[in-house]
Amino acid sequence: MPAPKGNQFWRARATHGRNKIFNTPDDLWSACCEYFDWVEDNPLTEEQASPFKGEVTRYDVNKNRPMTISGLCLFLDIDDETWSNYKKREDFFGIIKKAEKIIYNQKFAGAAAGFFNSNIIARDLGLVDAQKVENTHKVVDDGKNEW
Repeated sequence: MPAPKGNQFWRARATHGRNKIFNTPDDLWSACCEYFDWVEDNPLTEEQASPFKGEVTRYDVNKNRPMTISGLCLFLDIDDETWSNYKKREDFFGIIKKAEKIIYNQKFAGAAAGFFNSNIIARDLGLVDAQKVENTHKVVDDGKNEW
């Protein structure tokens, strides 16, 4: 049974929408720092094997985990659109840009030092190889040219 026409039930709500997760820029910055610490404290693990005199010894090697905006959003329990909405707010803009610069720098430095796959990181960061030039010209065959 639908609500009666002309009802005003919506006026009885105390709030509209869910409460903000981060009320202040400092709250957001603290949560971002928790993510940065978590990334450092939880490296990826790769199993390696080392043969010696007919015996194989297996051991784990810790690998740096690259930071990402998507990973940060998952950690903060927000979606990418919410991140973008915080970025549009003047009071949060500085914190958002600072966090994005930290993530960018960590990936760039990690790729430059060989910790991360440089091709993947370059694509993720929007970097283009200076030697790669895309040909955007179209060849039109109007029948007048002899090929």
